[in-house]
Amino acid sequence: MTGKPSAGSAARENDRAAAILHAALEVIATRGVHRTTHRRIAETAGVSLGLSTYHFANLDEIIERAFALLVETMSVQYRAELPAAPGREEAIEAVVRLICGPEYATDRELTLMFELYACARHNPKVASLTVDWLARSHSALAPHFGERACLAIDALIEGWTIHRTFQERALDRETVRAAITALSTL
Repeated sequence: MTGKPSAGSAARENDRAAAILHAALEVIATRGVHRTTHRRIAETAGVSLGLSTYHFANLDEIIERAFALLVETMSVQYRAELPAAPGREEAIEAVVRLICGPEYATDRELTLMFELYACARHNPKVASLTVDWLARSHSALAPHFGERACLAIDALIEGWTIHRTFQERALDRETVRAAITALSTL
């Protein structure tokens, strides 16, 4: 026996680590970062508390890697809309869909975004993830809009998704489209 884990064993360990990260996101979404504990994550993942500490050095690492998973997932969704747009008008429509529809973020994902931003103010690794995410958003917009327009549109996407979370009514697509169209000329 060589002492090396089998391929199946390594895959199970990767699956368990991934389950812990997904559970961490679930706990963060329902309880907030400030109420996220090893025990709650382990319970949500359906693993022993010892297993969660086996895979990760500490709770900060779990939270950081869970947020890295969120950023990767959200970036893929964000980038899926914009590259397919052949021109500026189609890019504007893609941005309107991102802001007004669930294509960009579900309510759960929006909650996780808010938690990410709050955590980033206190955790340098999460702050770095946030900066990377902003850069990814900017690069998805860049083929369609100028530098100043990218900055303004990206900020508007973030701001309007906050409004979408807390308003009791849907955003007016025509107002969103008019704002994006106006900003696209910057």
